[in-house]
Amino acid sequence: MEKILETKRLVLRQFTLDDSAFILELLNTPTWLQFIGDRNVHSIEDAENYLLNGSLKSYVENGFGFYAVVAKETGNPIGMCGLIKRDTLPDIDIGFAFFPNLISKGYGFEIASAMLDYALNTLKIKRIIAIVNPDNEKSIGLIKKIGMQFEEMIKFGDDGKELMLFAKLNEA
Repeated sequence: MEKILETKRLVLRQFTLDDSAFILELLNTPTWLQFIGDRNVHSIEDAENYLLNGSLKSYVENGFGFYAVVAKETGNPIGMCGLIKRDTLPDIDIGFAFFPNLISKGYGFEIASAMLDYALNTLKIKRIIAIVNPDNEKSIGLIKKIGMQFEEMIKFGDDGKELMLFAKLNEA
C-alpha cells in the first residue's frame, strides 16, 4: 500500500480492499450519517464497492483520492482525508472524516493541513475547495483553521441541500 504523506502522529496511505471493515464502520457513525449522509454501505460487500468505485478508481483516473488516516501509535485507521474530483463542482475538493470519539484531538488539523499543502505544492492544484454542511461547526472550524475562505452557499446533491463552499487559491 502506498504511503502518501506522514505527520508527527499520522500516516496517510492509499486505501485497499482490506480496509472494507473500517469503511463500513466509519460510514455508519452518527456524525457521518448526520453531516455527510447515508451512502448505503451496510455490508462488507457494500464497503468494497464503495472503495472500488470511489478512492481506488480515483487513484487511477485522477492520481489522488481519499486516503486512510492511520495513527502511528496503533497502526489502525482512525479516519479518512483526501481529494475528490466531483462532476458537479468546478474544482478539486478536500474532505475528511474521523471516528466521533477522535474529533477535537488535533488529528483533523494535522492531516488536513498536510493534505492541503500536498495538493497545492506537490500536485500543483490551482484552487482547492471544501464543501460543508452549515450545521457542522467542527468541520467549518477546521476548514477555516487550515486557511480556506468562505465564498458562497451552493445547492449540492440530488436533494439540492445548501452547503457552504470554501476555497483556497494556490499562491505559488
